[in-house]
Amino acid sequence: MNSFFANKNDMNTIDAFEQQLAKQILISERKRVTILAVILSLMALEVFTISFYFPDFFPKEFLDKLYGLQLWNWINLLLVASAAYEWLIRIFINNAIKKGEQISDFLRYINVFVETSLPTVIIFLVAQAIDPALALVAPPSFFYFIFIILASLRLDFKLCLFTGTVAAIEYFLLALLFSSSISESTHATLLTSLPPHVVKAIVLFITGLVTGLITLQLRRQIIHSFRSVQERNDIANIFGQHVSPAVVEKLLHQPTEMSTEIRHVCVMFLDIRDFTTFSEKHPPEEIVNFLNILFEPMIEIVNRHQGVINKFLGDGFMAIFGAPLSDGKDSQHAIDAAQEIIETVKQKILKDEIPPIRIGIGLHTGQAVTGNVGSAQRKEYTVIGDVVNLASRIEQLNKQFNSQLLISAEVWNVIIQEEINVIDKGLIQVKGRKESVKIYQISECNKSKIYKPHRCSDK
Repeated sequence: MNSFFANKNDMNTIDAFEQQLAKQILISERKRVTILAVILSLMALEVFTISFYFPDFFPKEFLDKLYGLQLWNWINLLLVASAAYEWLIRIFINNAIKKGEQISDFLRYINVFVETSLPTVIIFLVAQAIDPALALVAPPSFFYFIFIILASLRLDFKLCLFTGTVAAIEYFLLALLFSSSISESTHATLLTSLPPHVVKAIVLFITGLVTGLITLQLRRQIIHSFRSVQERNDIANIFGQHVSPAVVEKLLHQPTEMSTEIRHVCVMFLDIRDFTTFSEKHPPEEIVNFLNILFEPMIEIVNRHQGVINKFLGDGFMAIFGAPLSDGKDSQHAIDAAQEIIETVKQKILKDEIPPIRIGIGLHTGQAVTGNVGSAQRKEYTVIGDVVNLASRIEQLNKQFNSQLLISAEVWNVIIQEEINVIDKGLIQVKGRKESVKIYQISECNKSKIYKPHRCSDK
């Protein structure tokens, strides 16, 4: 492996965000090199075309031999070599992108020096054929600005500043080298004297500095965009596919992080009755299809009522209302969702979309510890506490009462009671608890919306 590439094992330790940013920088660098390669190729073609078809266009000094070649040939050779160099660099960068590797800073700074030195070499050659005072103000001196401006696509402030610095120093050194010739030049004017060239060198440096500052702003915007995408991905990874888009948007815009905290939540446990018996009588593909048909509307209902399905439990699930976001009506949302789920299942049975089944739902509300649990590779947003255990136990009581929806007194006390038919089951001894728990059964009978425990039956 090329020693100038970052170690691939080291890259594996960089998180996804850093890898994406590094890849984006290389893609931007490839664009810069492509633009520069095209410009240099067109300039080489232009010089060749003019010299071949319109030789009188060049001053006679360009036709004189210089180090064995005419000056225009030297210029064209430099342009062709520089264009070829840029195309090779593009191939090099493209391979790095495909392999997921990074180019070392050493190579990038060498590349800046080589590219920015092209105008310097051309000016030096032109000064050998014509008056140095004219060579310093000839068109090649403005090539520096092309390299500086395109350096913004490197997305690196230091490299932009380095480009401007190299251009400024090299141009200043050329002006010093030809200073005696400039003062004695027959074409000497205020613009060709040494001070203006010093100012021009300073302008080149400032241009590099300004380009670097602009690049810094562009880089910040890219980082912000990547972070927004990463935050969205993190939420998707934590909550899976069971969070509504509205909840995702709220999570992305909330100022607080999803750290471990104590929250008041309402927990729902749902279970499909006699699922084991059903599974024994049907092939696996029918079982999966049955669960998909059943769970799809349930997920939508939970999402719509601001809940989050935290875990699937084979033939059921656990949903949370009030975490990670809450509007203070968590128990109401939970019971509304539970009633809608029961009604939806009933309608699917009537339409023969699913076989006759019964479900059991248990609701309990209280304090719980919420937060991310897992490793860097995989995290899960979870809720831990007695509220979870009790909600599960309440759901299991549906088998004892042949009911479909049971809630704790804590839930009953905070919901809108006038709109719900309820049967008071009294204090019930729950498995695993010393103290009895007051349980209410939400009736399927909806003829009356007042509390009438003796007139309505859930059977």
